[in-house]
Amino acid sequence: MASSQTEQQSLVSRLMEMSGGSYSPEQRRKYFISGPQWAGAYEGHALFHAPTREAIGYEDVIRRLGEMGVGYWTTHDTDVIPTDDLLTDKQWETVAGINKALADHDVQCSMVTCETFHHAVWAGSPAAEAPEVRDYGKLRLRNTVDIGHELGAQFAVYWPGTLGYMVQGAIDETDTLRWFADGLNAACERDIEVAAKKGRATLKHCLEAKPFEPQAQIILPTSDAMMAFISSGVLTHPEMVGLNPEYLHELMWGGAARAVLARALLAGKLWHFDINDGYPLKHDVDLGVGLVNPLDWLNVLVLLRTHGYDGPFNLDFKPPRTTSNFGVWEVSFPTAVDRFITLWEIAGEVAEDEVLKQAGAALRAGGGAANGDLAAIVAANRELLTLHELIAHRLFQILIGQNRGRKFSV
Repeated sequence: MASSQTEQQSLVSRLMEMSGGSYSPEQRRKYFISGPQWAGAYEGHALFHAPTREAIGYEDVIRRLGEMGVGYWTTHDTDVIPTDDLLTDKQWETVAGINKALADHDVQCSMVTCETFHHAVWAGSPAAEAPEVRDYGKLRLRNTVDIGHELGAQFAVYWPGTLGYMVQGAIDETDTLRWFADGLNAACERDIEVAAKKGRATLKHCLEAKPFEPQAQIILPTSDAMMAFISSGVLTHPEMVGLNPEYLHELMWGGAARAVLARALLAGKLWHFDINDGYPLKHDVDLGVGLVNPLDWLNVLVLLRTHGYDGPFNLDFKPPRTTSNFGVWEVSFPTAVDRFITLWEIAGEVAEDEVLKQAGAALRAGGGAANGDLAAIVAANRELLTLHELIAHRLFQILIGQNRGRKFSV
């Protein structure tokens, strides 16, 4: 029995090594995978949960990501800067420290996001009725743009988690949406100004939808709602605003993540993607990618590979409360990264599989019946449509390696 913590850590490391299948840091760096500060520093707390891990700072998170081979880091402003230090000279001291840590460990900041949900000032959302709250929200959003440019980020993400209400009739939804747009417009205007001064491209501003939590009713609960909002006419620069869908957020309301991503691709608005896993019609458990729905994840990545998605894959997950600080970096992060890479490469196999190519070609060619003869059209395609189930079975075979000859004894 492993009794001491050292012995237990040794056991975990030995079993990880026995598991095999890991990629080298050099291999991992080939992929646009980003590690969030909030995921690495998550202490296991939640609404009903006390912390189970010790706190760690951005220096340790960035160092660990660099050692592992994750080349990008993301953060909320208040993940690394105390709220009272924001909008003061103290924030720039922290930003300078972050830039040093990034350079020391060969990691880049790819995305920043503004926390507009945790502090008491956001009790009524950043688009609250009180103009002083909205003015402060605009300052924070503009400030996050400044921080993003100083850190060399390419993306800014916004999760309006408090944009909603607990009781009906409490707010005017139309006013709230306009006020939320005012904040985004302020961020985009500041972005244009700072980017011109620095000779950099403007950031890609990405909206992240979530159907449930923390409000009882969310005003922009899905990516489709976000796309409608972007095109509603209330944004001054809609061309600067796109989507950051989160896999589990789309699954939570019973939607098909692949279909949501397809709609965003068609609209040209799929710019950033938060990857994790969980269960439909449940709360936001934020498990590591592929732990619950590996076949669905394979299908998602086939779609993204097929249609040329080249944006970031952000590891927006929470290492379980049962995992130690040691386990976060020995097990949670490396296995999440490696499952993603494996599924991404399997998706490449899918694209080249001869069975799937022939099945897809046959379905697209159709049965060749004359137009207008409904009975003939039905008859001509009846047997072809069986290929849908064959395709699903083939995807399963590729997922578990049967296409490479894997067999099980019975």
